[in-house]
Amino acid sequence: MDKEGLKYNTEREKLIISEYGRNIQIMIKHLLEIEDREKRTEAAHFIVSVMAQMNPQVKESNDYIHKLWDHLYIISEHKLDVDGPFDPPQQEGFVAKPEHVGYQKRDIKQGHYGYYIKELIKKIEEIEEGPKREALLLSVANQMKRDYLNWNRETVNDLLILDDLYKLSDEKFAMPMDTKLLSTNEILNKVPATLPQQMAKKKKATNNKKQQSAKKQPNPNRPNKKN
Repeated sequence: MDKEGLKYNTEREKLIISEYGRNIQIMIKHLLEIEDREKRTEAAHFIVSVMAQMNPQVKESNDYIHKLWDHLYIISEHKLDVDGPFDPPQQEGFVAKPEHVGYQKRDIKQGHYGYYIKELIKKIEEIEEGPKREALLLSVANQMKRDYLNWNRETVNDLLILDDLYKLSDEKFAMPMDTKLLSTNEILNKVPATLPQQMAKKKKATNNKKQQSAKKQPNPNRPNKKN
C-alpha cells in the first residue's frame, strides 16, 4: 500500500522553491530519469509552461521565461541536462555566502530617544553659555518628550525628561526644575492624521460642497415667488 499521501510534510523531501509546490518538484525529479534527451527537453518545456500557469504574476517581468528556466534548473539541483533556451545558472552563486555587513555598535542608554539626540547634546556642548544654548537645550528637551510619547503614549512628567537630559549629557546640563516643556496634549494633537482619516475628512468636505451647491440651484418645477 502506498502511504505517500499519509506522510507529514516534515517527513517528505524538502521543497527547494515552495511557491511551485510538491507536484512540480516530483515532475522535475521524474524528468531527470528520462534517458532520451529530446524527450527530456520536450518534457522540460511542458513543465515550464505549467510553472508559468501556477505563477501568472511572474509575467509582469520582462525576463519571466528566463526566470522560470532558472527555477527549473535550481529545483533539479543543477542536475538537469536539456537543450533549453537559456544557459543554466551558475551553482556557485547560490551556495556562496554573502559577506557579513557587521552590526552598528552604538551605546545608547535610553533607546527610545535614539542615537541622534545624544549627538545633538554633544554639539550643544561646543556652544558657549547663553540664550542660544538654553534655547537649543529646550528644543532638545521637547524633542525628547515627543520621542518618549512615541514610545509610550501615556503622559510623562517633565522632570523625568529633564533628568534624562541630565544623564545623557553626562551630568553637564542641569536645566531648572521649573522648566516648562510642551504639554502632552499639544504634542499628541500634532500627530499627523492617518491616511483613512484624511480620506474620510476629504470625503466629508466634498459632500458638504455638493449639499451647498444643491441648495443654491432653483427647483425648475416650482415657480419663483414674486413680492
